[in-house]
Amino acid sequence: MTREEKQLELTLEALISQVADLKNSLVSFIYKLENEYDRLTWPSVLDSFALLSGQLNTLNKVLKHEKTPLLRNQVIIPLVLSPDRDEEIMRQTEGRVPVFSHEVVPDHLRTKPDPEVEEQEKQLITDAARISPDGAQKQIQSLNKMCSNLLEKISKEERESESGGLRQNKQTFNPTDTNALVAAVAFGKGLSNRRPPGSGGSVQSGQPGAGAIIAGASGMQQVPMSSAPAQQQPMLAGVQMAQAGQPGKMPSGIKTNIKSASMHPYQR
Repeated sequence: MTREEKQLELTLEALISQVADLKNSLVSFIYKLENEYDRLTWPSVLDSFALLSGQLNTLNKVLKHEKTPLLRNQVIIPLVLSPDRDEEIMRQTEGRVPVFSHEVVPDHLRTKPDPEVEEQEKQLITDAARISPDGAQKQIQSLNKMCSNLLEKISKEERESESGGLRQNKQTFNPTDTNALVAAVAFGKGLSNRRPPGSGGSVQSGQPGAGAIIAGASGMQQVPMSSAPAQQQPMLAGVQMAQAGQPGKMPSGIKTNIKSASMHPYQR
């Protein structure tokens, strides 16, 4: 084995080891996303991304190392193609490639992207070459400005949401007073049974004129009003107003005292 072949073998072993670590990290992260999404926290996601980023950087360092031979100059030629199931390939690929036939070889041994992807990449390179340095600098500044404005809006929304949460969590009432008020309204708890004077339905005998009012109320009687025009009868007690001349209406049940305007209430 020559020195170049030995160096190539060591490089391939290092690359296989780095790729295996990267694959295990991806499998673990995908498992968390699919099965532990309810308990997954943002710091844990950031840790997983940081691990993947570090492993990719290590892989790039291995590829760009000065002792690493140019892999693009190496040619891989399939020696055996068979449509039958190959257990060794199944083990190496962890069950992803069951056979190594002429249908899968162009995809797995491809060293260049698809023709459509190559055309898109060439178009992007051409468009980038047409942009002047000043125009590129203006586009960079515009993009940085947009990113800064977006970050400011996100920070503002976070601050407003935090302040709104604090305002909502702040207690604006006294539970003890609220419970006492509800108990008083619903069950009368804590209310006094004593009524203020003058609010009850009974009339106290000590009030002046109470006896006269009661006596007058006991002697009230219904007196039909005569149809004589403009006759004023003094001191009519309990007269029922008859609605004459209005057929179809019930007589009013309102009782009132009609006093003559010309007679003084104390005149005998």
